[in-house]
Amino acid sequence: MGILVNKKEIETFVFSGGECHVKITASEIGDNTDILANLYNANDIMYLLLAVDAIRRINPKTAITLTMPYVPYARQDRVCNKGEALSIKVMATLINGLKCDKVIIIDPHSDVTSALINNIIKISLSDIVVNSALATIIHKQTLTLLAPDAGAEKKVQETAKALSIIGINTDVLCARKTRDPLTGKILETTLHSDCREKNVIILDDICDGGRTFIELAKTVKEQGGKDLYLYTTHGLFSQGFDTLKRYFKHIYCYHTMWDKKKLDPTFITIINDTTHE
Repeated sequence: MGILVNKKEIETFVFSGGECHVKITASEIGDNTDILANLYNANDIMYLLLAVDAIRRINPKTAITLTMPYVPYARQDRVCNKGEALSIKVMATLINGLKCDKVIIIDPHSDVTSALINNIIKISLSDIVVNSALATIIHKQTLTLLAPDAGAEKKVQETAKALSIIGINTDVLCARKTRDPLTGKILETTLHSDCREKNVIILDDICDGGRTFIELAKTVKEQGGKDLYLYTTHGLFSQGFDTLKRYFKHIYCYHTMWDKKKLDPTFITIINDTTHE
């Protein structure tokens, strides 16, 4: 994991006082520089800022393409209560300050992220699904697509349309969840479509603890759904997999912060891993 510059992980360490430090090999910086930034905590973000500064000090004219599979703070894309920050705006300001020539992001949480980051190239959920093995899996398993909430519905509908263009026709189910705006706790999960006797795959951008998907899986099972699968672009899996295994036959994700060697390949498949091994 970490920050890769031209496919090589940069040298980093933290001083005893807590400050981050990076070192870039000067010979690796030419006219074009590719940065892959796996950002999962505050230090990772700081390493990226420092790395870009170090690169520009080596070659001020290098053209930088920054790829961020997971955009930190993208879920905080609105202010729900007075006194809160618009966190994604703060993050976008930091990224824009790097003045990268291209910024590639993978399945952003919402259109707010795309609107706030400059020089952006977006790889959408539909792009991922139709150009990966997941399309074949959906076809062979006759899976029905399920959008877990209103925020995901548009992306899942676009994915179904993209699949139909390549000859894979599938139904789309839509669910809704109600949260407590102060605590974020899920108060209710409702399914507005008939899932009886259907094999279902939930599609969404992020799986953190997995509570959204577990509550939805319970609802699908209660209403007569059969086998359940989960696709998530950004597999954080902060609570591990034990509870998820009780409800899902298999999980697919685009990339994950987990070490692949610690994952159970019979339960989880990474369809296009962009993390550092």
